[in-house]
Amino acid sequence: MEVLLLKMGEMVLKGLNRSRFESRLISSLRAALRPCGQFSVESRQSVVYAAPQAPGCDMEGAAAAAGRVFGFANLSRAARCEASMEALRAAIPPLAGLEGVKTFKVEARRADKGFPLTSPEICAALGETVLDAFPHLTVDVKAPDEIVWAEIREGCAYLHLKPRPGAGGLPVGTSGKAVLLLSGGIDSPVAGWRMARRGMELLPVHFYSYPYTSPEAKDKVMKLAHILSGWTGPMTVRAVPFTKIQEQIRRAAPEGMFTLLMRRSMMRIAAEIARRNGAPAIITGDSLGQVASQTLSGITVTNAALAALPVLRPCIGMDKEDIIVWARRIGTFEKSIEPYEDCCTLFSPKHPKTRPRLEQVQAQEAKVPLEQLVRQAVLGTECMSLRYGLYGR
Repeated sequence: MEVLLLKMGEMVLKGLNRSRFESRLISSLRAALRPCGQFSVESRQSVVYAAPQAPGCDMEGAAAAAGRVFGFANLSRAARCEASMEALRAAIPPLAGLEGVKTFKVEARRADKGFPLTSPEICAALGETVLDAFPHLTVDVKAPDEIVWAEIREGCAYLHLKPRPGAGGLPVGTSGKAVLLLSGGIDSPVAGWRMARRGMELLPVHFYSYPYTSPEAKDKVMKLAHILSGWTGPMTVRAVPFTKIQEQIRRAAPEGMFTLLMRRSMMRIAAEIARRNGAPAIITGDSLGQVASQTLSGITVTNAALAALPVLRPCIGMDKEDIIVWARRIGTFEKSIEPYEDCCTLFSPKHPKTRPRLEQVQAQEAKVPLEQLVRQAVLGTECMSLRYGLYGR
């Protein structure tokens, strides 16, 4: 029988809290595998086994889905058989993946110390079987093209090739939750992904400015959230109407301060949404010095709009090329570069302030009834839930 064999990552270092991490990891894996068929999932000795329980299970799709579950260091599609040399030898000939390589070696792990052969003896015996089944191969113990792994565990043996990398990190939800300011650009989806990988549950918040931004712009952001949900699991996106705030700021404030006043307003709205949903932090896609509002002075002024709520900026030390590499890796880049404007690009000043002073910004802010506008924006927020690739109100 073919099964998925998944090795846990850094959570094995956890102490008394480890059971909580493992429980969330198993729950996330079960949810990820559900669209691929019926699977049993069990954990033993820091390894998780996912076995198909009905005909027609999509093993390739299941392996891809499991590879996006945060918390696993690596995974393999393995042949499971009884713990005997006869069964292991019989599993060698159908082993896929050895046709296109030239050299190999066998590695054995004997977790069941009652097995009659030692690890070197297992390697030697299976090496002979591989050479008989695949005569074109030669043995290379130092730098082989492929490794055949034999794992002897309690009552079962597993045979597989070199594991593929897992998503790493910690299971989503084990580090709490945070509001993600999600735009249609390249940076914020990467920021959300990086914090989800550290175990954070994401509450995406998107600001739209109809009729200045089109419905397609909001739909683009929902599709970006859809891609993220393939890594994080189900989530609810909150779309905030931002038109009135932008119009009021544009009329009242100097052009150079527009972006800073807009971002401070976004932070206030995000903080209120975070408070209502028990989220103790905000995530942004800021990268130091990338644009005028992301200078150290600009970030300081933006942070001052909040009380004690921390702002997490996982992209702060990355340059644009770094961020693009990650956007491609997680699958958001092509959607992010589609040409639909969002509210962050509206009314962008030609000469924004790069070294703003807080007292100047606050003086301009006093001209706008922000408390009332923020309250209206929060009340007008639209919630859209993503469930396994589908979204709706």
